[in-house]
Amino acid sequence: MYPLSKEQEASLGLELATKRQEHADLDAAIETLTHSHVADRMLIQRLKKRKLSLKDRIVQLENILLPDIIA
Repeated sequence: MYPLSKEQEASLGLELATKRQEHADLDAAIETLTHSHVADRMLIQRLKKRKLSLKDRIVQLENILLPDIIA
């Protein structure tokens, strides 16, 4: 993998922070909706699917920004 420029690193770092916050917000929303017992199950499933896709992107970004270095 090619080294990242400072601008690319900053941009990916910002995206990572944004995705982490969105993931945490979705987690809280899902938790609240699940305990309210009035939420639509389809809505909860869509939110969980979105949360999973965010998690996948977070892992991708972490792998780019913090690559495993085999010592």
